[in-house]
Amino acid sequence: QVQLVESGGGLVQPGGSLRLSCLASRSIFSGYPMAWYRQAPGKERELVADISSSGRTNYAGSVKGRFTISRDNAKNTVYLQMNSLKAEDTAVYFCTSGRAYWGQGTQVTVSS
Repeated sequence: QVQLVESGGGLVQPGGSLRLSCLASRSIFSGYPMAWYRQAPGKERELVADISSSGRTNYAGSVKGRFTISRDNAKNTVYLQMNSLKAEDTAVYFCTSGRAYWGQGTQVTVSS
């Protein structure tokens, strides 16, 4: 059974930081590109950042310089370090493997 399990979401004040983790089944992690998407209420799901199997990264303009995506191939885990969080970063964050498999999502709320 393939699965992606996100963790690390929560409530944080503006300017704060969070680190999201996504543990994937080995069969859908090794050699696959991984990505984080987010969906805010009433909005479409959007790409936040992705990382190739070799570690090349790509970011949405709205998070560039604040968020960092990384992967630990030994742990089958992809991370999203989020710094300088803003209210507009509030959303459910999803991890995906190759955009074919998706996690259940983790809520991130940025509010004072």
